[in-house]
Amino acid sequence: MGRGDVGEARPAGAGDEPSLPAGRFAGFRNSDEATMVPRVFFSRLLPSIEKPEELVVSLYLFYLHGRRHGWPRLFSERQLAADAGLMRALSNLSELTPEGALTVGLSWAVSRGTAIRVAVREAGQQGEAYLLNIPANRRAIERLQETELRLDEPPPPAAATAPLNIFALYEENIGAITPLIADELKDAEERYPPQWIEAAFREAVSLNKRSWRYIHSILKRWEAEGPDYEEAGRDPEADWLERRYARGKRGAGRLR
Repeated sequence: MGRGDVGEARPAGAGDEPSLPAGRFAGFRNSDEATMVPRVFFSRLLPSIEKPEELVVSLYLFYLHGRRHGWPRLFSERQLAADAGLMRALSNLSELTPEGALTVGLSWAVSRGTAIRVAVREAGQQGEAYLLNIPANRRAIERLQETELRLDEPPPPAAATAPLNIFALYEENIGAITPLIADELKDAEERYPPQWIEAAFREAVSLNKRSWRYIHSILKRWEAEGPDYEEAGRDPEADWLERRYARGKRGAGRLR
C-alpha cells in the first residue's frame, strides 16, 4: 500500500459523526461567561480521576463557585441535588441513580482534596456543606463552623445575561491573561463586589487607562473611601463589605 493509500482501509463507520438528539452545538461566543479552573486540576488531578461521578461533580463545583459572589461560597448536597443540569449530567454518565452518583462524586472529590466537607449549623441543626479547596475557603473553615447558615436555597441559576466575570472583563478590555495576572484577578474577585469590578473596568476604559494596575488602584481607593460612581445613599454592597471586615480582612493595600 502506497503512502497515498494510507487511511483507506479502516473499520466500517470509523470517522462517522454520531447523530445527536439535541442537534449540533453552534459553538462558543466571545461574550460567553468563562469558568475559572486552575491548571493544576488538568495537569495533576484529571489524569488520576477514574470515576465519571467525581469528574462531573468536581467541574460543577468550579462552575458554581464562579457563579456565586460574596461569602460563603459553599453548597449542601441537597442544594446540589436541586440543580437539574448537574443531575442530568450524572444520570447520563453514571450507572447509579443521580442522587447516588452525587454522593459518590462528592465523596471522591473530598478524598482527593478537590473539595472540602465542613460541618455547619443549619436552622439550629448540624449539617454538612462542600467548598472548593482553595486558600480563601481553607481560611474560612473555622468561621463557617461557628456561624448559623441557611443552606435551604438552591445554587444560583444560570442567567441568560449573566454579568461578565473579571477574567472576561480583562480579556475584552486589556488583553491576554498571564498566570501571574490570573492569580491577582482571582484574589480581586474574592475581595471586591462584582459591581465594583465592572465599574472599575468601565472607568479605566473611559479614561483610556487600560491596565490592571490602574483598575486595582481604583478598587483599593473605593475600599478605603467608598465608591464614587454610585448615587447618594447606602452602598448596595455595604453588607457584603461588613461581613468581610468582620472576618478581619482589612488592609486596602494588599490583595490577600
